[in-house]
Amino acid sequence: MRRLLAMVMTLLGAAILAGCSTNPTTGRSQFNMLSRDQEIAMGVQAKPEMLKEFGGEVQSAELRAYVEEIGRKLAAQTEGDNPSLPWEFTLLDSPVINAFALPGGKVFVSRGLASKMTNEAQLAGVLGHEIGHVTARHINDRVARQTGASLGVGLIGVAVGGDVVSQVLGEGVGLFLMSYDREQENEADALGVRYMTRVGYNPIGQLQVMQILAREAGGGKQPEMLSTHPLPETRIRRLQNILATEYSFTQNNPQFRTGEEEFRSRFLNKLARLEQIEALADAGIGRIVPEIVNPFPYLPDLRVTGVAMACTHEHH
Repeated sequence: MRRLLAMVMTLLGAAILAGCSTNPTTGRSQFNMLSRDQEIAMGVQAKPEMLKEFGGEVQSAELRAYVEEIGRKLAAQTEGDNPSLPWEFTLLDSPVINAFALPGGKVFVSRGLASKMTNEAQLAGVLGHEIGHVTARHINDRVARQTGASLGVGLIGVAVGGDVVSQVLGEGVGLFLMSYDREQENEADALGVRYMTRVGYNPIGQLQVMQILAREAGGGKQPEMLSTHPLPETRIRRLQNILATEYSFTQNNPQFRTGEEEFRSRFLNKLARLEQIEALADAGIGRIVPEIVNPFPYLPDLRVTGVAMACTHEHH
């Protein structure tokens, strides 16, 4: 028994030494429970289920491209080899107020949350926060903690041909959206501020998003996002402190923009138009068609933009 225990402890020590590395994003030593390829695979595996659960992607290619554009600018500012992750930024066609990230660079924000925003910096703040969860590898940490109690047993299994990581992968999507602890949320907040500032956004956008969520929570029904992203008042106060100290140079500085006009013209107006067309379609008023150019400019243009009126011609 003593010899078996000694072997387990030796294997445990060797695994910890071999599996630890310094995360270039946080500067912390981190136990690599999951490899980079495994994290990517987990995200790829989980994405279809997330799309199914949250109504798929918004139909507008322009809106999807806009979110993707901002997300990629932020991801390009990440540390180490993180910019080369297969980043994807998805605008979910869901009215719920939510945003989350899967391992390996899959980031999601709902139409319901984005529609509450008033500027581009707020969207960048949400995306930057979720990017921070990915680059800090918070899911890896949670998996490591969850399996830590049975790690010794798992190492015995590895010694005889088992695979602890495959068991973790088998747990499914439930692992991905576990509630983050306060330390992880604070870290993601700080990283989001870091990334959006590097791109040139005013980090006040992230604080404004927190205030939006606080207002929505005060309405009675808690936003779904708060089930996985706790919103204690201390987080808001902490962001206020960060903006007043470490990032005070960004305030009242024209080099750091909020992008109200861009967000209104490229997102809010197009989203309102999309919702109007969808409402007409749901009401059965007409058939939705793309706007086309009048092929006969010398004749009156009789088209109806957005909704095509159906006419029946009887031949006698």
